[in-house]
Amino acid sequence: MLNILGMIILIIILFIIILLYLGVRIAFNYDKTGSKFEGCLKILILKKIKVYSAHYPKKEKDDDKDDEKEESSKPEPRELLEAAKPCLGYFKEFLKSFTGCINISKLENHLIFGLDSYVDTAKYIGYIWSLLIIVNSAHENARLSAEPSFNGSILDAKGENLLDINLLKIIPPAVKLISKKEVRNLIKVFRNG
Repeated sequence: MLNILGMIILIIILFIIILLYLGVRIAFNYDKTGSKFEGCLKILILKKIKVYSAHYPKKEKDDDKDDEKEESSKPEPRELLEAAKPCLGYFKEFLKSFTGCINISKLENHLIFGLDSYVDTAKYIGYIWSLLIIVNSAHENARLSAEPSFNGSILDAKGENLLDINLLKIIPPAVKLISKKEVRNLIKVFRNG
């Protein structure tokens, strides 16, 4: 009986380690055309199993009571800023560690940009193209593009983005961040309002 229980516990521990090592995949797709915007955010485990999904525009719900509760429990901005000031160095260190845990699998975005003036459109699309060349050459999975539109003022975009986050690598920096007294104080201020 103890052997079977031990084997089950070992299998569960191995599954958790594999799950943490493979991490989560965040998929974000969007399409903005004119004043219409549609987007979808999905969080997947094992790169296939959907655990969270959010679509925009959301289906209308009349939960005014929940909105009033959320608004009343928000902290004051000044209080939040004062609690956040001592934490900035810790967050900077955490973000450096966090960027090493992220792998960009797919970064495909297309921008359609135009202004009322042809000259300004050409000038700014040139700036945008120069920035996109830098980003595309910096990462092998980046496919960023832009095109000018000379039919008046327009800003449309569509994209498909996939990010893989290795949770096993992020646990030590997250524990180190939360172990700081100033960060815990900031969390208390944010939670208590």
